[in-house]
Amino acid sequence: MSDITPLENLGEFGLIRRIQETVTLRQPSTSLGIGDDAAILAPEAGHDIVVSTDLLVEGVHFDLTFCPLKHVGYKAVAVNVSDIAAMNATPTQIVVGLAIGSRYSVEAIDELYEGMRLACEAYNVDLVGGDTTASRGGLTISITAMGQVAHGQAVRRSGAQPNDLICVTGDLGGAFLGLQVLEREKAAWSADPEMQPELSKYPYVLQRQLRPEARMDVIHELRDLGVVPTSMIDVSDGLASEVLHLCKASGTGARVFSENLPAANPMLEVADEFQLDPIMCMLNGGEDYELLFTIALKDHDKIKNHPDITVLGHMTDKSDGVNLVTKQGQPIPLRAQGWQHF
Repeated sequence: MSDITPLENLGEFGLIRRIQETVTLRQPSTSLGIGDDAAILAPEAGHDIVVSTDLLVEGVHFDLTFCPLKHVGYKAVAVNVSDIAAMNATPTQIVVGLAIGSRYSVEAIDELYEGMRLACEAYNVDLVGGDTTASRGGLTISITAMGQVAHGQAVRRSGAQPNDLICVTGDLGGAFLGLQVLEREKAAWSADPEMQPELSKYPYVLQRQLRPEARMDVIHELRDLGVVPTSMIDVSDGLASEVLHLCKASGTGARVFSENLPAANPMLEVADEFQLDPIMCMLNGGEDYELLFTIALKDHDKIKNHPDITVLGHMTDKSDGVNLVTKQGQPIPLRAQGWQHF
């Protein structure tokens, strides 16, 4: 019989102490972490603080049939760090709120926090507190992330101008296709619990879905290049949706060229297997957590040779609308068909 410890054996404060013992503080701005009524942060003068919150709900944002708790914990931190990155800021601290169903053991929560710990280490972030409570359903994770940015250097969605170049990091569509693989294998397993899921052929798209990475690397590289984006957002709900967000906030139109959409070969292979249009996957898939941003034309030479930044098109006057331009040069109005929260 496996050694499983009911959470009631620890109680709330015992669980908090258990988590506290595993947390390492790295940020000089963290004066006090877990253990009091609130964390104490002391940012340096000349810096602004940015704050963002994300919720992950079992059955909505993750399915434990195919998503290990360690991956859930890592992803929960990474998607919040991605929001901080999208403000051109450096993440510094997180606080974690959990609503925990009765079927969860101490060891299960340990696994969840191990994933969070690994992400905090990867992004040099301090876990400084949070809250836990019981849930009559499954697991709900709420993370609030904080970050710092030099005063006046935060990038908003609203700063783009006509003729600014539209850029994106990495490649798109992989996370969506990873989800398609997982859903297919879950359905097959549900029909025949004796079958073994066939996942070994899909490492890239599964990694994109189960353990995405926030693109803090590109934020640091843009600073080194002396490039401050004019607007920015992370690609969580699908590229088309995010382009529309930037255009609405900035009061512009846009032309995105379909032939410029960045595709990885493993994504194209899986799209072909599922008979899905790869352009649809890239535009509407979501959960890639790449950065979509605009830059002034004068900065083009600074990024044109960057191996992980693709220029998709450019901003236009609002009256021109927001369009996807086909290889034949035909503009098609861009529509958000990705993730809908409600």
